[in-house]
Amino acid sequence: MKQGLFYRRLVRPVLALLTQGVTPEKIALSLAMGIVLGVFPVVGSTTLLCAAAAIVFRLNLPAIQVVNYFVYPLQLILIVPFIRAGEFLFRARHLQLSLAQISAMARTNLPHAISLLWLAALRATLVWLLVAPFITLILYVQLAYLVRRAASLKRSPQDAEAI
Repeated sequence: MKQGLFYRRLVRPVLALLTQGVTPEKIALSLAMGIVLGVFPVVGSTTLLCAAAAIVFRLNLPAIQVVNYFVYPLQLILIVPFIRAGEFLFRARHLQLSLAQISAMARTNLPHAISLLWLAALRATLVWLLVAPFITLILYVQLAYLVRRAASLKRSPQDAEAI
């Protein structure tokens, strides 16, 4: 049976961690932190953030980084909403910029883009800091349940055949 990219590159490696003695809770926390840190609204910073989190919290570095890479499109999608939420929260002037315009600015003149967008990025980061703990907790609880369930299915040969 041919398995999809998502299963081969994300699900299978996570399930393999269960056979290596990594607890379901550590796996779930690695995944939750990878997702939340992966959508940090400053492009180019998530790999270092995930590596630091893995070291500080003694999480599985490959798991957190794989998830980080998988949520990269989500990071791009959420940049503008984080900027808009920052404008709303801090009653800042509304920037007439789309993700495509931000990308074009960064490609053509990165120093100019940084000087123009640093305050918007700061406000977006502050919004992210407000919501990240709650999202992490929600994701952790849900993922811990799923990983524990997967671990119990993996241990039970009868259940494994049913899958």
